[in-house]
This record gives sequence, structure tokens and C-alpha cells, in this order.
Amino acid sequence: MSLDVDLDTLHRTWWVRTFRLAAAALGLAALITLPVNAVDKNGSFDFGNYFSYFTVLSNVLAVAVLLVGALAVPSASWFTWLRGLATTCMVVTAVVYAMLLRNIDVQLNTQWINDVMHRYLPLIMVIDWIVLSARNLPARSWISWLTAPLVYGVYSLIRGPIVDWYPYPFIDPRSQGYGSMVVSLIIVFAGMIAMSAGVAWLGTRTLGRPKPTDPVETPTA
Repeated sequence: MSLDVDLDTLHRTWWVRTFRLAAAALGLAALITLPVNAVDKNGSFDFGNYFSYFTVLSNVLAVAVLLVGALAVPSASWFTWLRGLATTCMVVTAVVYAMLLRNIDVQLNTQWINDVMHRYLPLIMVIDWIVLSARNLPARSWISWLTAPLVYGVYSLIRGPIVDWYPYPFIDPRSQGYGSMVVSLIIVFAGMIAMSAGVAWLGTRTLGRPKPTDPVETPTA
């Protein structure tokens, strides 16, 4: 049986689909609970700012990918690419939070919600990506995945002066100035390049099996 057939079968097993569905439900609960609690407590909630956090957008994408993977189980290359994009965004979310934002108020003040968005769901996405390794991943996908943080950065810098609000300190020029901000963003983006390449490697490694391009040895008489 070929590796492709094994992976197709694995993606459709009940335990994989249940795992993805449960993870999606957990992420969705976290995404919904915070604004619901805020509206209940304060009577209002700034959805514009909420959906301008990279963390929130990444979790929305991860939940959508998990739901599609659980219910439809597509095997097309576009879905493999999308899984990689979601995994990359969630790895970026977890690493940037751990290194730069742990002591910063990012409006996720409920501990379990913060843990789900910054720790548990990123870990789940990485596990899913490693165990159910990428099928038909387009070449150099890790480069195209980087368009997500680039587009997000441009969006944040355009929206920031308009609403006088920035989601994260390292992308806020008001206190540090544009020169310092640019240096910070270059360093952060360099880390994102490494993370994106790492996700691609994790998803396409062969786990000791022969690569498709490796020659197949035939026994000699």
C-alpha cells in the first residue's frame, strides 16, 4: 500500500475526525466566549479591534481548517496548503506570545481562553500537521504562507493611525518611533521565516521512509 493511500485512510478514520472536531469546538468556544462575556458585563464590545489581533484571526483560520478537515476531509493540494498556512500562523501566535507578549495586555484576560488561543490550539495544529503529514504540498509553500503576516502587518499599520490603536507594542510607532518599529518588525519577520520553513519541514519529512524520488532497488539474481 502506498504512502498516499495510507494517509488518505488515516485522514478519514473516526478518531482523527473526532479529534479535529473536538479541537475546533474548543477553539470556537474560546473565540465566542470572550465577546459574549464582555457584552454581558459592559454592554458593548469592540469587534473591530478584536478581529484585528493576529491571534484571533489565526484561531479563526485554525478552527475553520479543523472543521473542514473533520467534516469534508478534502485531499486536494489547496487544503494541504491551507493546513500549512493555519499551522504556521498558530506557531507564530504561540512563539511571539511566549517571547514578547506574555506580560502584555492583549484583551484575553480569561485564563482558559488565553491558554486555548496561545498554547493549546497551536499545539493541536502542530500535532495534526506532524501526525497527518502533508499530502500534495505545493513547492515552496512556506514562502507563500508568509504573505499572511505581511498582509496583516500592512493592514495594522494602515488601520492604526485611523483608529489610534495598534494590537501589539512591536507594531506601534507611537511610543518607539518608526525607526525602532521597523527594526523590531524585521527581527520578528525573520523569526517568522524560520517558523514557516520549519512547519514545511515538519509536514513533509519522510519519517525514515523512502522519498518518492529515491530509486527503488530491485533484487538481483
